[in-house]
Formats: sequence, C-alpha cells, structure tokens
Amino acid sequence: MNVTLTVNGSHHAVDVPADTLLVDLLRTELGLTGTHVGCDTSQCGSCTVIKDGVSVKSCTVLAAQAEGASITTIEGLGSADDLHPMQAAFRECHALQCGFCTPGMIMAAVDLVRSAKANGAALDERSVREGLEGNFCRCTGYHNIVRAVLSAAAQMEATS
Repeated sequence: MNVTLTVNGSHHAVDVPADTLLVDLLRTELGLTGTHVGCDTSQCGSCTVIKDGVSVKSCTVLAAQAEGASITTIEGLGSADDLHPMQAAFRECHALQCGFCTPGMIMAAVDLVRSAKANGAALDERSVREGLEGNFCRCTGYHNIVRAVLSAAAQMEATS
C-alpha cells in the first residue's frame, strides 16, 4: 500500500504493508527513531507524535490512516541549535532522567499547551498532570515534568 504524507515538513511516499503502524513507518521506513516504541499497547505514550496538529499515539494509528497527513516528530520540533521552548524547558527543569519517555512526553505537552490556549484554559499543576496522564515516566516522579510544561507554556504564550 502506498502512503503519502508529510513528516517534519518533508513529503514522503512510502510503500508499506497494509498492517503497518505509523510508529513503524516513522522508525523503520523513514529512520526517525526519536519516536519510541515502549509498550506496544498504547499505555505508555512513548510513541506520541503530532498528526495534523493533534497528539496521537503512533502505535495506535495505521500508516494508511496517516494518508495525506502532516506529522511532526520530536526530530521536527526543534534542533540542537534551536530548541523548541518545550525541549528547552525540559532541559532547564531537569524533567528527564533516562530519556526514554521524553520525546513522547514533549510531543504530548506541546499539544496540551496548544489545546489549552485554543480553549482559553489556564494550565496549572493539576491540569498538566491530568493532561499528561497517558504518558508514563518510570524515573522522575513527574514534579520536574510539570514544572517544565508550565515554564514552556509561559514562554510559548509570551512568544506567540
């Protein structure tokens, strides 16, 4: 099956079996290994990407369902020289330890901030914790993750 999509601003046409998951297309076909496979059951959120502006767990999306979509992975969010505010906040707030969950956590957090802004909602500690409940970190205890999201949200608001 031929799937045509835009990933991190680049157009791709990929021929994959019909049962290919988006996470596998990204990692295997496109070499974008920042999107992690954690649990294979959509429980951990390590595979979170942004599809057409909304975060999704890419292990629950067939590649065919991404036909014509615009996908952003952690590799397309920022660069080593120009971090996205969420990436910078995660670094500054020490919101990571082993780093396995970090790409998915950041992608979910970016969408959480976008969604809150679109709905005119203010983020606080509780809403961040609730908004990220589908993304698991087995190392940090979430305190610094919440701090990072709130810090990035303030910076994203100030620059928009």
